[in-house]
Amino acid sequence: MLPSEVMRQVRRIQIRTSRMVNEFLSGQYESIFKGQGIEFKEVRSYVPGDDIRAIDWNVTARTGEPHVKVMAEERELTVMLLVDMSGSGRFGSVNRLKNELAAELCAVLAFAAIQNNDKVGLMIFTDRVELYVPPQKGRKHVLRVIREVLCHEPKGKGTDIASALHYLNNVVRRRAVVFLVSDFMDDNYADALRICNRRHDVIAATVTDPREEELPPVGLVNLRDAETGTEVLVNTRNAAFRRAYAGEAETARRTRDENLRKARVDVMNVRTDTPYVNEIHRFFRMRERRMR
Repeated sequence: MLPSEVMRQVRRIQIRTSRMVNEFLSGQYESIFKGQGIEFKEVRSYVPGDDIRAIDWNVTARTGEPHVKVMAEERELTVMLLVDMSGSGRFGSVNRLKNELAAELCAVLAFAAIQNNDKVGLMIFTDRVELYVPPQKGRKHVLRVIREVLCHEPKGKGTDIASALHYLNNVVRRRAVVFLVSDFMDDNYADALRICNRRHDVIAATVTDPREEELPPVGLVNLRDAETGTEVLVNTRNAAFRRAYAGEAETARRTRDENLRKARVDVMNVRTDTPYVNEIHRFFRMRERRMR
């Protein structure tokens, strides 16, 4: 993709996602993600009913009047976007590729974060970690993150979620909000995901295309695995084959969902054939209800 084309695409994404953040998500975002803990805010005079454990004895002794410490939630967060760029992401049968959907989803989350003065970082992975962008603040930084997601040319084709999560735990020491954006076409990541979710607040954003779940009866089709390169010619008019294909896809989906459930991570399910804004709203409302 040429630099001019990239900038036009980044600009289009910025316009679409900024409007969504400003109109719908900014207040919800702040309410559903906790800060790092409690920090000191100020000292004020004691009033009846204050917790005596909050008395600042040094100020009280110096002034001769009782004073208490006022604490506040530390709001600043670190948001990490872990984006799967394996070969299976370069697929889409509807309006966009799965990778393009992932980029726009990341833009929404990143703009919501910087609007609340949070830091945003990026990790792109395949069967290896290919790019790490340390968390920073600011619109200029977020635009760089979007460009990287759109333009990165992956070296690997496979998927290794566990390695990406291990790398994250090594480089991001403070607790972060982690959006793992992937189609989860991988095995053996459940333990790593569970461990990572103990340290961080992990949200799994699953990216799916309808043709990964079922095939239409269109005759002979050459199917190619984007990660292994394996090709097979199939007759999609064969009802038994289509049932078997859909059955394997359903088994894979159930396995994925069970892995995510066991790891106790929250989930957003985005699809190339439906507006992702509906799923983001559902996710934010679910988190809001749980925080009450």
